[in-house]
Amino acid sequence: MKIAVYPGSFDPITNGHIAILSRASKAFDKVILLLAVNPAKKGRFSKEERLIFMKEVAKDFPNVEVDSDDGLTVEYCRRKGASFMIRGLRAVTDFEFEFQLSAANRYIAPEIEMVFFMADKETSFISSSTVNEMANHGVDVSGLVPPIVNSSYKAK
Repeated sequence: MKIAVYPGSFDPITNGHIAILSRASKAFDKVILLLAVNPAKKGRFSKEERLIFMKEVAKDFPNVEVDSDDGLTVEYCRRKGASFMIRGLRAVTDFEFEFQLSAANRYIAPEIEMVFFMADKETSFISSSTVNEMANHGVDVSGLVPPIVNSSYKAK
């Protein structure tokens, strides 16, 4: 069974993340959508809210499960028997960071392959921080996030 982990802070999960998740769910037998928790980072949405959003999105993909962890993602992959880690690339600026992350992960866990999915042109500009900034200024972000996230923006 080919198991992949798709980690991120998902603060919040966006339609760009979902597009990559959709493609990954077709490429792997099982995908774990992992909320990688960084305790030093204060997010817009709580861990609990983000997990609710992620679980709602995952309902559309029968081979996707949602989990969270605050340790090294490669160690999480080992515990779960995952041989692949999924990452998304939007632009050249993402490449440098992802290249360094990939090298560090390979040093720690050479048996885990990083698999990169290029963002679709329609979602290539979407990042959680961009969406949060737009929402902070009253921009309608309903086309950039799933309905559950959009409702949460409106409620805040």
